[in-house]
Amino acid sequence: MSMIRSAGLRGFRATVAELGGRAEDHARAAGLPVAALDVDDLLVPDHVLAEVLEIAAAELGCPDLGLRVAARQDLGMLGPLALAIQNSPSVGDALECTSRYLFVHARSLSLVLEDDPHGARGVAALRYGLPPGAPIAVQATDLALGFLHRAIEFLVSGPYGLRTVELPHTPRSLRAHEEFFGVPVRTGSSAPMLRLPRSLAARPLTGSDERVRQLALGFLAEQAPGEATLLAPRVRAVVAQSLGTASPEIGVVAGLVNMHPRTMQRRLARERTSFARILDDVRREAARRYLTTTDMPMSQVTGLLGLSEQSALSRCCRRWWGSTPSAVRRNGAEAR
Repeated sequence: MSMIRSAGLRGFRATVAELGGRAEDHARAAGLPVAALDVDDLLVPDHVLAEVLEIAAAELGCPDLGLRVAARQDLGMLGPLALAIQNSPSVGDALECTSRYLFVHARSLSLVLEDDPHGARGVAALRYGLPPGAPIAVQATDLALGFLHRAIEFLVSGPYGLRTVELPHTPRSLRAHEEFFGVPVRTGSSAPMLRLPRSLAARPLTGSDERVRQLALGFLAEQAPGEATLLAPRVRAVVAQSLGTASPEIGVVAGLVNMHPRTMQRRLARERTSFARILDDVRREAARRYLTTTDMPMSQVTGLLGLSEQSALSRCCRRWWGSTPSAVRRNGAEAR
């Protein structure tokens, strides 16, 4: 099962509300945890995220919903990847960085700069790649291309010479699409793509900071799969992103890092930790954040921590801090 960070839904709640709908209703209809509407770092199945967009578009009669949500998003939703992108020396470097580390945001998606499918001189195509064999999710595809278009405009502080937008589907809102992108939108393409000047890759970005870029790239590299990197930070990141959406069981987490549970246990032991210890640490940090910086109901905090009932939250708080959840919230207690 392919997963994507809930940051991909940033702007969805506000867009739906503007159209007179209730985002919570669409989330429940798609099987999406309601908490994913309000936080950026939860992992959710990508097909569920696509489904909530399709359900909302149909029920609200809004065929350009994906573009409307994209209009409310910004690079910040990509977290550390956004820092690496913004501090790249050129547009080409920013695109290469995005292509290499997009898996941190969505493991099954890709971004590739390739030759123009129409053979136009001086033109390249930025192709948004979907998982092999995946059906076309119209609203999710529109959202991704819309976000990509606006991100490039932000990087270069204005128009960047977009030629056409190529879509594998035929939107019911073709006029709205052409108004959004400001160029002709063609259908029947083999993949979603933006056709743009090949020279754009060499365009320098102003205000970049190489030190910040290297720090961000170092963090992103730690998230990359492979034996050469420590496993504990990867497991910790997956557990933190999965709480409240996927079951925090060792088998589930092992699957998300593409590893057999026993192999994962052995490697964590070599790093002098364990899955249970990581899970408890992540829960403690998340609980402190939710209790001391938000006014979420205790039932919602319990769900976001992946706990089965509120009494389990009370037991955890007493073990961590010797206090009740209400007292932690009231006193702004910190972990001791």
